Amino acid sequence: MSRNAHGGPYGDGDSVLADEAEGYMLAHVHHDQARREAEALCARMPWLTSAQAEDLTRHYVRQRIGLTRQMLLDVVERAGQLRQEYEDRYAALRRDLLKRHAACACVVLACAGGVSTLACLLTR
Repeated sequence: MSRNAHGGPYGDGDSVLADEAEGYMLAHVHHDQARREAEALCARMPWLTSAQAEDLTRHYVRQRIGLTRQMLLDVVERAGQLRQEYEDRYAALRRDLLKRHAACACVVLACAGGVSTLACLLTR
């Protein structure tokens, strides 16, 4: 069973559905915010006709949503790059740690063998 972004358990289908719902809600919030900004911009331009204001609002929202989409795609791409960098670094650290443990185990075994040999020689 996998976990969602917040650490709660979800089945695979539930996780996809939850992610889609979250994405839809986030897109809706961004769209509403862009619309409010466009309406505030149009309110500062009282000379616009209602058709011009609607046209400006539509273009502003479209551009803002496009910019937001591009920003999110860039963030997703960078997150993937960072994930790969961290995984590579983690693998390198694990290899180094394994090498160190193997070296320490060899030293301990060599010392134990030497002490055992010395003990056998001294007891004769």
